[in-house]
Amino acid sequence: MEEGQLVQWLKSEGDEIANGDVLAEIETDKATMELVARGDGVLRKIFLQEGGTAEVGAVIGVIAGEDEDISDVEGTTGGGGASADGSSGGDEDDGKRDAEEGAADASDKDGAASAEKATPKAAASGQARAESQDDGGDDGRVKASPLARRLAEDAGLELSRISGSGPGGRVVKRDVEKAKEEGVSAPSRTAESWTPDESEYEDVPVSQMRKAIAKRLVQSIGPVPTFYLTIDVDMGRAIEARKSINASLEKEGLKISFNDIVLKATAAALRQHPNCNAQWHDDHIRRYNAVHLGVAVAIEDGLITPIIRNAHRKGLVQIGEEVKEMAGRAREKKLKPEEYTGATFSVSNLGMFGIHEFTAIINPPEAGILAVGGIEETPVVVDGEVVVRPRMRVTMSCDHRVIDGAQGSRFLQTLKTMLEEPAAILL
Repeated sequence: MEEGQLVQWLKSEGDEIANGDVLAEIETDKATMELVARGDGVLRKIFLQEGGTAEVGAVIGVIAGEDEDISDVEGTTGGGGASADGSSGGDEDDGKRDAEEGAADASDKDGAASAEKATPKAAASGQARAESQDDGGDDGRVKASPLARRLAEDAGLELSRISGSGPGGRVVKRDVEKAKEEGVSAPSRTAESWTPDESEYEDVPVSQMRKAIAKRLVQSIGPVPTFYLTIDVDMGRAIEARKSINASLEKEGLKISFNDIVLKATAAALRQHPNCNAQWHDDHIRRYNAVHLGVAVAIEDGLITPIIRNAHRKGLVQIGEEVKEMAGRAREKKLKPEEYTGATFSVSNLGMFGIHEFTAIINPPEAGILAVGGIEETPVVVDGEVVVRPRMRVTMSCDHRVIDGAQGSRFLQTLKTMLEEPAAILL
């Protein structure tokens, strides 16, 4: 975790605080956690408002004695970590709002009263925040701070005709004011200056989970030398076994799924092939005797992998119940960090969505992940005759630094045997 988003404050400024009180709820990369007070006192100041984000270690509030001087304490106001003067990057709206409450109002003749309310420090901080925003560049738009862009629009000025004096040639407030004095032509209605109407699109804020997923995928698909192995499995015996097991569990109101069978078989196969039940740690490879199986679960904001600890020791019913219970809590963002970190191998199953075959991206430092497709009636040749059999395609993504082709192939052969002859799982 590098940053978190404040979901809600459970305490207000002026509230008495005791050590251990829950102050707020913080959304991390994968779950919503409670922020607990580490001391006694009064919640004197709240810096970070609900919906704001801050880096780990940033000051978001102050607990102190009623008479204690906290005037020198500075904190972050959202949108990322605090800067040296306690200001924060923020998003475009935050930058505009801060500027309007600080420096912009001070330079507006009609905003003199508002300027008197803003302290010099707040005004300087607000201007720094607003003018530090990078509102374009890579997509062909002019680099400009949100404040400068608004001022130019209000004045009817063409940003592309204004020379920027900010970092990287960015147009800032002083550049717009200078252009107003010198006179810059109004924007021309050309195809190059066209921008889509706001009714044509929707900007969706990136959640903490989606940020984490993006970061992890870049860490995986780029640096990790990945190769893929695919195998077809005849699921006829597994279907029969599932029917028989569920019939015996019916009185207890229990039921197992094909995914539970795949997870159990994967755990058993990994025990026979520890080279695949391993992690890459730069200067060493860590091979596990225990199988801690990550199970990919789709939730509203993305993907999370609850872990079945010691899956090799658990039966089908226990695996099924754990997956169901943790998947439910995952969708509610109630999982604890230890329940979704530390897997030795992962399984992603999209068969229930009608997916025939796919490849999954490895979750470092794990060395492999299994992508499981759906069971389909497929014509195959058996003893020289074409027959229709229920087949399932499984693809393994392998980190070549840990798993060689032959090692991965032997693991898949073992897995295939266990799924085609379910009794082999018990061996």
